[in-house]
Amino acid sequence: MTLYRQLLIFMLSLFFILYIGTWYAKLQSTRNFLVNQLESHAQDTATSLGLSISPHIAADDMVTVETMISAVFDRGYYRIIRLQDIENNPRYEQTLEIKIQGVPLWFIHMIPLEAPGAKAIVMSGWNQAGTIYVESHTGYAYKTLWDTTVKTAICFVIAGIAVMILGSIGIAILLRPLRRVEQQAEALCRKEYQIQDPLPKTRELRQVVSTMNKMTTRVKSMFEEQAAIAENFRKNAYSDMLTGLGNRRYIEGQVTARVDRKGVILKGAFLLVQIHNLQKLNQDKGFEAGDNLIKRVAEILCNATKQTVTNNAIARLTGGDFVIFLPDVAMEDAEALAETVTRDLARLADEHLTGNANIGHIGGVAYDHSCSFSQLVAEADAVLRSAQQQGANSWEIHFLSETTDKVPQGEQEWKTTFSSVLTSKKLLLVGQPVVTADNKRSPLQIEFFARIPLPDSEKIICAGVFMPIAERLDLVSSFDRIILEKVLLIDADEYDFKEIAVNISPASLRDTSFIQWILTELKKGRSHLPKLIFEFAEFTAVQHLEELRHFSAEVKKLGHDIGLDHFGQSFTNFGYLKSLQPAYVKIDRAYTNELGNEQSDSYFFIASLCSVAHSLDILVVAEGVEEEKQFQMLCSLNLDGVQGYFIAKPTTILS
Repeated sequence: MTLYRQLLIFMLSLFFILYIGTWYAKLQSTRNFLVNQLESHAQDTATSLGLSISPHIAADDMVTVETMISAVFDRGYYRIIRLQDIENNPRYEQTLEIKIQGVPLWFIHMIPLEAPGAKAIVMSGWNQAGTIYVESHTGYAYKTLWDTTVKTAICFVIAGIAVMILGSIGIAILLRPLRRVEQQAEALCRKEYQIQDPLPKTRELRQVVSTMNKMTTRVKSMFEEQAAIAENFRKNAYSDMLTGLGNRRYIEGQVTARVDRKGVILKGAFLLVQIHNLQKLNQDKGFEAGDNLIKRVAEILCNATKQTVTNNAIARLTGGDFVIFLPDVAMEDAEALAETVTRDLARLADEHLTGNANIGHIGGVAYDHSCSFSQLVAEADAVLRSAQQQGANSWEIHFLSETTDKVPQGEQEWKTTFSSVLTSKKLLLVGQPVVTADNKRSPLQIEFFARIPLPDSEKIICAGVFMPIAERLDLVSSFDRIILEKVLLIDADEYDFKEIAVNISPASLRDTSFIQWILTELKKGRSHLPKLIFEFAEFTAVQHLEELRHFSAEVKKLGHDIGLDHFGQSFTNFGYLKSLQPAYVKIDRAYTNELGNEQSDSYFFIASLCSVAHSLDILVVAEGVEEEKQFQMLCSLNLDGVQGYFIAKPTTILS
């Protein structure tokens, strides 16, 4: 029972006790008054009647005596009037049966009234002739007593209703701060930090609210401290302090995680950007001038990549050397980006940041197969030397190919391939389980990946290759819809899947018809459907944060959720996790690959991330686990789940 109801019942109980006490006191006082009145009335009547009939008794005129007694008795206020002689023998008597109308029998039994009697002497001359006995009728007393009781009860009922209404309003107002404390505690459980202001005026409630505010502020401070420690650690270990971009360690981890993989079809580009004569600029104008130039170049690289591609990694290797890593992009996209960057670099001469117009060059390679970071750096450096021979602010990109017939080449060929797939809906779904960190045989969920079988070929293209192109051609929501149509047909009992993670492109969230279709399908409430986790890559999710928050709120109402993939790939502040509240985050495989021992930076970063995420009730999953050593170290970090080839390879589920 709520405190509000308890206080209201307590208040009404006190009022009821007060009513009973007041009613009893009023009843007794009225009863005593009526008894006294009846006694006084009987005595007055007896005295008056004795004096009135005495002359007629002396004259032995009994007819007149009887007439006078009857006249008084007929008024109805008496139960007995009896004339007795000197020896108490009745000479004349009038009696009336007691009948009380309009008064409940239980009331009469509950409050007995003894009818008082009175006597007066009847004289005959100077001698006593007898006595007159008068006993009042109690009917009128009961009627008066009952009417008084009813009126009192009505007044108390009206007063009780008024007290209940006004009291409930008053208690609700007084308890409003406690209700806000309850909401504040519930918000704290959701990792939302609400502060009550202004404080209530009641001293006790003011102390409770003030203490709750202090606790909320402290918990918020603890979370921010944890997040700051994790963010600072990641920045110190994986970012360049001058530009805020990734450092060599960061870019090497990203490349290794996405390119150095056997047995899969890959594509992308690796660009090496080198600023010309940076050392001479430092000598002539000082290191501050060189730092300003480096910052402007970093700004140009970030702006250029935001406008052209969404999935990328930028790093400063050393001095004036930068890297732009573009996984899953076509050759023409890399060429367009290189041209944009060199054009923007040339404009720096107008800002007088350097002594000449030759700012820098770009050399890069596009690849379609697995290769190492050192190989990409070496090949890109060779192409860079060639670009430098072409003149100021020039670029050049070569194709580093193992085979050139694995995937469609050119936009028109991709359009043809996509049209065939979307028409036939021949799209494969392969699943890879995620297991709990403490038991490899305990499944947490299964994640589905999309694959495209090439027409007239046995080759299969993974989503990482075709989805960026589909996004550029505004077809990504069409592919996402086909994927979800297949997932919605899954029977949880048949496959024993309790939770399914399916990757969705954040770009699809801008398609209102696609979102409406998803929500409509989920609202159908299929009993066989497992819980769906819509998984988004962190790097692109933060760029569509508002759309993602709205989508997350809608699917959570329907019993489903969202998750973040490749977490840690970007250098985004952890603060957005508090408002987004995903079901889990999957640590980017670059950190898993680098996990060497308990003293490694990757180990401390994952440990810090677990602390921050768990404080928000967010699960942490490690992806890309391929060795026993990695698995054992991750288990010691209090992770919730692991995923990778060490657990199981992806297998075809639906086609």
